[in-house]
Amino acid sequence: MGPALLIAACVNACWVQHATAQLEEERYSFSRVDEGYLRLDGRTGQVSLCTRKTVGWACQLVPDERAALEAEIARLQGENAVLKKELLAHDLPLPGAASPPSSTKPEEPRPGLPEQINKLISMMDNVWRLLVDMVWSLQREILKRT
Repeated sequence: MGPALLIAACVNACWVQHATAQLEEERYSFSRVDEGYLRLDGRTGQVSLCTRKTVGWACQLVPDERAALEAEIARLQGENAVLKKELLAHDLPLPGAASPPSSTKPEEPRPGLPEQINKLISMMDNVWRLLVDMVWSLQREILKRT
C-alpha cells in the first residue's frame, strides 16, 4: 500500500468521523424551560425533559399525547365495530343509517276530548316534532365532524 493511498484512507476516515460527530450534534435541539431543558430529537421527534441531578444530568422522555389519543381512537373504533355487529345481529338499524321519523302529518284530534285539550295535545305534538328534528340535525352535524 503506497503512502498516498494510506494518507487518503486516513483523511477519509477522519472526515467520516467529523461528519458523524457533526450530525450527532445537530440531531438534538434544546430549549430552556423552568425545570431544565427540553431536548427535541430531530431524527425521531421525541421530546425529553433534561434536569440537573445530584450526579450530572438526566433526560426523561415526555409522554406523547398524540400517541395516547391515537390509541384511544383505535380502541373506540374497535368498540364501535363490535357494537355495530351487535346491533345487526339483533336486526336493529345502525345509527345514522335510519331516516328521521316523518313529521309531516299532524296528529288528528282525539274524539271525546274538549277542544282546548286537543289544541294542547296538537301544540305539544308540534313541539315534540321540532325537538326530534333538532336532535336529528345535531346528530348529523356530529357525524359529519367525526
